[in-house]
Amino acid sequence: MNQLAHESSPYLLQHAKNPVDWYPWNDEALARAQEEDKMIIVSVGYAACHWCHVMEHESFEDSTVAALMNEHFISIKVDREERPDIDNIYMTACQLSSQRGCGWPLNAFALPDGRPVWAGTYFPKDQWLRILQNFIDEKANNRDQLEEYAAQLTQGIQSTENLVKVSSASALDPDQIRRWNLEMYELIDFRRGGRKGAPKFAMPGMFEYLLEQNQYAQDPKALEAVEALTDNMASGGIYDQVGGAFARYSVDSQWMVPHFEKMLYDNGQLLSLYAHAYQLNGNKDYLRIIDQTIGFMQDEWMHESGGFYSSYDADSEGEEGKYYVWSYEELENHIPQEHFDAFVDYYNIRKTGNWEGHNILHADQPLDQIAKKHGFTATDLRSAFDGSLKSLKELRTSRVKPGLDEKILSSWNGLAITGLVDAYRATQKSEYLELAKRCAAFVRKDMIKKDHSLYRNHKDGKSVINGFLDDYANIIRAWIQLYQVTYDKNWLDEGNLMMQYCIDNFVDEETDMFYYTDKNNPELIARKYEVMDNVIPGSNSVMAHNLYDLGTYLDLQEYKDQARQMLDNVMPELSQSTFFYNWCRLYLRLLHPVFEVAVVGPEAEQMTRDLQRNYQGDVLFLGSKAEGELSLLEGKYQEGMTMIYVCQNKVCKLPVDNVEAASEVLKAERQRRTL
Repeated sequence: MNQLAHESSPYLLQHAKNPVDWYPWNDEALARAQEEDKMIIVSVGYAACHWCHVMEHESFEDSTVAALMNEHFISIKVDREERPDIDNIYMTACQLSSQRGCGWPLNAFALPDGRPVWAGTYFPKDQWLRILQNFIDEKANNRDQLEEYAAQLTQGIQSTENLVKVSSASALDPDQIRRWNLEMYELIDFRRGGRKGAPKFAMPGMFEYLLEQNQYAQDPKALEAVEALTDNMASGGIYDQVGGAFARYSVDSQWMVPHFEKMLYDNGQLLSLYAHAYQLNGNKDYLRIIDQTIGFMQDEWMHESGGFYSSYDADSEGEEGKYYVWSYEELENHIPQEHFDAFVDYYNIRKTGNWEGHNILHADQPLDQIAKKHGFTATDLRSAFDGSLKSLKELRTSRVKPGLDEKILSSWNGLAITGLVDAYRATQKSEYLELAKRCAAFVRKDMIKKDHSLYRNHKDGKSVINGFLDDYANIIRAWIQLYQVTYDKNWLDEGNLMMQYCIDNFVDEETDMFYYTDKNNPELIARKYEVMDNVIPGSNSVMAHNLYDLGTYLDLQEYKDQARQMLDNVMPELSQSTFFYNWCRLYLRLLHPVFEVAVVGPEAEQMTRDLQRNYQGDVLFLGSKAEGELSLLEGKYQEGMTMIYVCQNKVCKLPVDNVEAASEVLKAERQRRTL
């Protein structure tokens, strides 16, 4: 056993029996590198990573490779999900230094002080041995050149994402929104959904922006883009048709073949997207996706304390996707004969398999078309298929499950809470809200410290690692969403206390942006921002939204001013709108401020539920059953009556006493604004 045996991360524990003398990232490893003047290998991955497993089996379990690494290097293993700050440093080094694509496993070579000189990704054993020998020779014969590389690369890392505080705000322009939308539409696959080409990632946050854009501008192209994504993903192989929940991405351009790992962060965000899409188009199939995904999360990932685990591996029994695929014979033996032909037709089953000799269930024709072809009604065939899928799910329980990463991350649990709240709003299923509250109770109890700071990680009853900015961003976001469905002001107060902690400990005073790391954390070679939006919205853009929302609720103009300043700072970058979609969403909200809808009186809870059945992307809800504490609620309580106030920038229309009238006021006000 090496030094990783004492860690809790499943990814690190996977490597604890390697002959490589791995260390976790800690002071002991870094000090030993300095004392013995050895180069450092920083190898980064995560538990669900297929190619991480491949490289482990080929190289890190090999005694020849291990002997070379142990003699000449200090080898450090990093779980990128536990320590995204370290991953960010060395991933940037890879992007700056390597001609290869950068991903995981990430393998970086650094001087004894941690400054990287080069980084790459997966390498077969023979190539890895040559790379090791190359750096052994370079250190012995060209130390000065390595020092030069390290200096240049470190400078490059420190200078990436450097932002300058903009001193004067530019005017917000509706034409800018139109230009960004046209850029996005050029990259979107309107037939298959998502971005054009392969591999395909869901990027749910980008499509959330388009949903909100549609609400502001009644843009049918935006809604078309969203529905192309949600329809094709729901019927594709990226969605586990048998067990529910989505895989991380599709390796092809048609959502057919998934990279089989399942991640909490994807499914939390996709719950929100499917809930919002259902609110707009009423597609009942989206309800099935929501229900199955939540069922999967609850059954497979929910700890007894209420928190959600991180992921399922792509592999089982050493083979990618083995848990999820089917032989023709298995399906023939377990699906009722009367609709077997229709099942085969609908899910594209082949006797020889539709992928590497196996079958991935995926549909590329409408159900009603298949039903008509085989002499069924669509309703009857859907019911029959649901029964067959349930049987296959039971059959699959006899298989060896993929590896489960049981760490609980604050950031990803924040996304899950928000997804559950959005699912509750769309479906009115109280059990979804109860799951969200249960998860939030776990975070309150086990992840938040007395000084209102957060832990990043919880496993085996212990919370460890100081939280990073995305932990705060997504938990504060979740607290704001919980307030809007409960009107419990404690959620806003707690969110504000965490925001105050972030302002004190994360903000760069020169720019008003938030660093990714707490100033109390041990220093790395660079302290970076996270500005770009990717498969998860970037933590700075989420914090800017949080500042705007908390500033509105708590009447804190300084928060709203900081949100605007942050947006102004990144404006030069927004030409790459697909990687700054959440900033574009903030721009939209600042251009046309959201509605503040206050519901006050004994029926506030029911009226709010009724209002929130429909998509309300441009509304912040607030309310109380009696006199409220928020300044926006002052003077709005009328004894024995429940009144709804539609306001904007604290200026309210005349109150109404029913949901239908409030909806008409909102409709009229939306028609009044233009983009």
